[in-house]
Amino acid sequence: MTQNNKLTEGGITQALVRLALPIMGTAFAQMAYNLTDLFWIGRVGSNAVSAVGTAGFFAWLGMAFILIPKIGAEVGVAQSVGRKDKDEVKNYIRHSLQLIVLLALLYSSILIIFRNQLIGFFTIDDLEVVNMAVSYLVIIGIGMIFYFINPVFTSIFNGYGDSTTPFIINFIGLGLNIILDPILILGIGPIPAMGVVGAGIATITSQCVVTLVFIFKIRKNVPIFEKVNFLKKPNFYHVRRIVKLGLPVALQSAAFTIFAMFITRILASWGTVPIAVQKVGSQIEAISWMTASGFQTALAAFVGQNYGAKKWNRIYKGYMSAIGIMGLVGIFATCLLIFGAKPLFSLFIDEEEPIRYGVVYLQILGLSQLFMCIEIATAGAFNGLGKTIPPSIVSITFNGLRIPAALILSTETLLGLEGVWWSISMSSVFKGIILVTWFAFILLRNRNLIKDKQLQAA
Repeated sequence: MTQNNKLTEGGITQALVRLALPIMGTAFAQMAYNLTDLFWIGRVGSNAVSAVGTAGFFAWLGMAFILIPKIGAEVGVAQSVGRKDKDEVKNYIRHSLQLIVLLALLYSSILIIFRNQLIGFFTIDDLEVVNMAVSYLVIIGIGMIFYFINPVFTSIFNGYGDSTTPFIINFIGLGLNIILDPILILGIGPIPAMGVVGAGIATITSQCVVTLVFIFKIRKNVPIFEKVNFLKKPNFYHVRRIVKLGLPVALQSAAFTIFAMFITRILASWGTVPIAVQKVGSQIEAISWMTASGFQTALAAFVGQNYGAKKWNRIYKGYMSAIGIMGLVGIFATCLLIFGAKPLFSLFIDEEEPIRYGVVYLQILGLSQLFMCIEIATAGAFNGLGKTIPPSIVSITFNGLRIPAALILSTETLLGLEGVWWSISMSSVFKGIILVTWFAFILLRNRNLIKDKQLQAA
């Protein structure tokens, strides 16, 4: 694996794109798990979609715990590679994997033990939806260890500069999920239709296979994992460093999910259809934010390695290149969601009322796609510098403002249900503008410092 050497030397745009494309593929593989589930669950009915969407919030909330060791591994490995410190690379690998296993076991236990109370939070009146949601939550809770550990394996490879290996491995899991979903959800031959339970079983089975393939690959031939003793007692320095890097991003993710849960609770006053609409619509919108997330991770690795190598000029050029690409992606996503809303939404639900709501949802969200893309990519640049707090401050602040904005705008005298969608869209616009401006000041300050040093040297 020599791909990592190209991040601190050679063509910048080529290096970013080469690293980002497999990462985007991996992100789309993760998104495709949900889209595949929704495609087949949608054939069962909107109640089943609402159940999966409701329980799915807790898998989404679990991402907050995943991000602590994930970001810690990604940034720690990348910066250590930039400094050419092999021992530190191995230390970040060992401690991030030890931490994720512990967090997975704790979170899994909470989901299973408190399943009824967790689903009860949403105050859903439909008993069928509640029962299906509880069943789905238990199943994903059982397989939570695989759901947690795979992103950390992926981030270790990405931080090192090898984004191809996790892309291939995650795609194996996606392929299996695509095969299992229709069989287990709708039934085939002697296998009975299991609905949402089948969707859960298909997902955790596929994630388990991904974990096993990662372990097989690591044991076979991956130099950075050689002589890493995972049973060795962790030390406080590396655990603290990983938590320091990952905690702000984890809090951001947790806050985002909790705010989204409150938004869903607001939506519940209009019935279960808007909940299903939000679930499907958010997955369609994920086409753009998953693309941006791929560049976020690539930019974090690129900036991290060049920050470790003290190459600020490459950081500046890499960031500008990534933002240019993300701008084009955001404009394309805007056009797609606004003009292709109905055919896109109809792929997942064929009921008239959800489609009508879904078209409006996608068109309103389409207006914020450019700002969302540049915000996500900029967060990756902050992460690469080890400055994970600024993106978290911006995200938590404006995502939190969605709740009062939704309550105000959704009143009958104003916009009704559409007010909820507008609160989400406009908060993304403000996040993009503010975070990009913040990072621009950091770049400008450091470029001026470099110029001053060059003048002094001359």
